[in-house]
Amino acid sequence: MSRALRRIAIGLCLAVAAWFVLAALFPQWLAPGDPLAVDPSAAYSAPGAGHPFGTDESGRDIYTRVVHGTAQSLTIGLAATTIGLALGVLLATLSGLGGPVGDWISTRIVETLYAFPGILLALLLLSLTSPGIVPTTIAVGLSTAPGYARMLRTQFLRVRASAYVEADRVMGRGPWFRLVRTILPNAFQPLFALATLGIGQAVVWASALSYLGLGDPPPSPEWGAMLNAGATYLPSGGWWMSVFPGSAIAAVAVTGTLLGRLRNAEAREAR
Repeated sequence: MSRALRRIAIGLCLAVAAWFVLAALFPQWLAPGDPLAVDPSAAYSAPGAGHPFGTDESGRDIYTRVVHGTAQSLTIGLAATTIGLALGVLLATLSGLGGPVGDWISTRIVETLYAFPGILLALLLLSLTSPGIVPTTIAVGLSTAPGYARMLRTQFLRVRASAYVEADRVMGRGPWFRLVRTILPNAFQPLFALATLGIGQAVVWASALSYLGLGDPPPSPEWGAMLNAGATYLPSGGWWMSVFPGSAIAAVAVTGTLLGRLRNAEAREAR
């Protein structure tokens, strides 16, 4: 992809991301209605002038619910990504600075967590607690940590063995100077790309858990819960109940993935 096309793609991704941020912070600006308000007379209405995304079985406006559910879904994604990255950074630092023993401990922890597929690990952790937003967020965060830890450990070890770190050593700079000024900034440079990629993944996983009934219970406007409620009406033609919350989940995931990859490509080209 040329640089001009990449800049256009980044601009489009940022515009979509800005819309979601606006919806999360100021949902009343985009959808002034009440996401929990029922209107039995308008129940099961297809998308139209009065309800652009249609209504659900209780007459709740789906557009309003999707907009107001943005804050909940993005908060779960951000919090889960923060938990996963924090644990990943901790394990990578232990591996890079703890010597052979620290590296062995970190590697064993990561391999143990990797023994379970991510979503299965989240389900296992949720089986030990009660369903809800907080347990779901923690479960998704912990299940994404091994991937972050492995990528950051590889980057940490590569930077530690690089020529510019060796140049610092030859110039007589101490280990703390090398660690703080050279190793850590370069080792954790991919954090932005990992975070943008991780938010989309976390939103998808949290929505999947909510779809299974392990997240916020109905009538919450959380996107996964809306998918769960709308799936019942797919055979009878109520496609809009699932398509629009599902599209919001896909849009966040695609935007985060593209933004992370495009920014990473920009950084590589700059170097």
